[in-house]
Amino acid sequence: MTNPLLQDWQTPFGLPPFGEIGDDAFEPALDAALTEARANIAAIADNDAAPTFANTIEALELADRKLSQVLSVFYTLAGSDSNPERERLQREFSPKLSAYSSEISMNEKLFARIDSLWQRKDSLDLTPEQQRVLYLTHRGFVRQGAQLEGYARDRLTEVKSRLAVLGTQFTQNLLADERGWFMELSEADLEGLPDFVVAGARAAGEEKGTDGPVITLSRSLIVPFLQFSPRRDLRARAYEAWTARGANGGETDNCAIAAEILKLREERAMLLGYDSFADYKLETEMAKTPGAVRDLLMQVWEPAKAAADADATRLTAMMHGDGVNGDLEPWDWRYYAEKRRAEEHDLDEAEIKPYLQLDRMIEAAFTCATRLFGLVFKRLDVPLYHPDCRAWEVTRDGRHIAVFIGDYFARGGKRSGAWCSAMRSQQKLAGDIRPHVINVCNFARPPKGKPALLSYDDARTLFHEFGHALHQMLSDVTYESVSGTSVARDFVELPSQLYEHWLDVPEVLGEFATHAETGKPMPKDMLDRLLAASTYDMGFQTVEYLASALVDLDFHSGEAPSDPMERQAEVLEGLEMPRAIRMRHATPHFAHVFSGDGYSSGYYSYMWSEVMDADAFQAFEEAGSAFDPETAKKLERHILSVGGVEEADALYTAFRGRMPGVEALLKGRGLLKAA
Repeated sequence: MTNPLLQDWQTPFGLPPFGEIGDDAFEPALDAALTEARANIAAIADNDAAPTFANTIEALELADRKLSQVLSVFYTLAGSDSNPERERLQREFSPKLSAYSSEISMNEKLFARIDSLWQRKDSLDLTPEQQRVLYLTHRGFVRQGAQLEGYARDRLTEVKSRLAVLGTQFTQNLLADERGWFMELSEADLEGLPDFVVAGARAAGEEKGTDGPVITLSRSLIVPFLQFSPRRDLRARAYEAWTARGANGGETDNCAIAAEILKLREERAMLLGYDSFADYKLETEMAKTPGAVRDLLMQVWEPAKAAADADATRLTAMMHGDGVNGDLEPWDWRYYAEKRRAEEHDLDEAEIKPYLQLDRMIEAAFTCATRLFGLVFKRLDVPLYHPDCRAWEVTRDGRHIAVFIGDYFARGGKRSGAWCSAMRSQQKLAGDIRPHVINVCNFARPPKGKPALLSYDDARTLFHEFGHALHQMLSDVTYESVSGTSVARDFVELPSQLYEHWLDVPEVLGEFATHAETGKPMPKDMLDRLLAASTYDMGFQTVEYLASALVDLDFHSGEAPSDPMERQAEVLEGLEMPRAIRMRHATPHFAHVFSGDGYSSGYYSYMWSEVMDADAFQAFEEAGSAFDPETAKKLERHILSVGGVEEADALYTAFRGRMPGVEALLKGRGLLKAA
């Protein structure tokens, strides 16, 4: 029987034929695709003809297209709809793919051809994009160890293979802890909870197969429970379970895995001649050095901590006023912060959520993209990988631009968090290939027959991930290696964080924040209060984020700690971390950093990008409208359409005329007054 993963898909828009793909297809497809890719690489390396950009670099760009096709489907399912078989396959695939990657980067004949082109780059008559692709390809090979010899060469291959295995294990342990824990609630335990939290708990109970409501470790359920439950004992139990993910002992404990990952990363950097893993990793980012990262983070830490300390004093007084003595604890913060928000801003999330319907917020994100970039979204009826998913064709002036897929609800087989990925990236080398882009979120599933309601934070997440999607959809380059979000890690969050600003535009909420039952728009006074409170509790939010970023930086900037949990405690003590706030991502569940190399030494990148996004939105404000057409054209021309064809600072300067300072960020977070 023909393996559907290896075919050229004759489906609408070339989407994967999900209905024909069983789990038993992945392993033979991967092996066949690896064999084909290896043959293609060998043909490039063994080519008797003198190296040219076409027969070497372009051929390399196309060498593993079939492998990418197989893996794009597999990793989409492994991340968003996992099961024991897919987890087993992921464990088996990791070392195979690492070995394949090392074979390429350590192929002496292949690198000799690339190096020959690099040495002759000025005489090759290349386009600017081709020059960039050649530079990135050569640099990538060098950074992967192509110039190493003997023991160092062999050892680096072993290190990378082991890191691939450990990253997969870390992810699967975390998913197991998240999937395995839930807290059953009695009807009495529901007292004081808003209807939307009760509905979410009942829906979660149905998914878990219990007779009643439960609280799971899904952020979209546990956070509102911590905000609204008057039961301090239950809040403490839920919070401790949430923050203990990956640190519960036994087979799913990630502490030893994190220690080994850090040690191996340090060794990898040393083999390549760097002083630390952070020096190695940051070399290709905008920040360039650990010192530059630390400088930025500490400029924000001091005013953020001052704001958090002041807020902690107020919340403690409120708690004592309730007759609860002692110190404010981490499971108390959200509860009393929500009470304080209701008092100071006359805002009740239970009152706000009916106005933030998921479908209307999706419509809002689409409409902003239509007004800014001329994109049109049409719902598609096509087979997808899960019943929760929905798809749209994206066009502009009648021309197909992309397929966009949304997968919005939390479920047991989906890893936590929210992300954007491209099952197929834009490129022109193999034809006019348009992207298939997916946004994955973990919003609370509504009761049957009821609309899904979002918190304002959820709505912001939706806009954030859609900003990433626009970066993929509007890409207009020739080579896939510089397409879409293939940019510096500390630049990749700029489009996503910038797009969040449109949620705060009053006319957007005025049109799309409509009540789930009455259909009436959000009252103007409520809208004004909601926007006025946009920086409420920002000390807490900034401190919990910065603590994670600073621990990540410390882990990778010097000698790897033998006990990461001990080092984590030392870093937090040195920062004088407020006792009632914990890191957003403690080490054992810090998937950004330990599930792979993506954000290792790079969790700071959200804040680095925020310096730019705050300044970039000011460009629209200075033009007099959040939808100014000329500014939108500049944003697309210089940032959204060009991927990684230039250095990130050059792209931003082309858009804005200069690089920004940290002041716009502090102002945007409402922290200038606390500085």
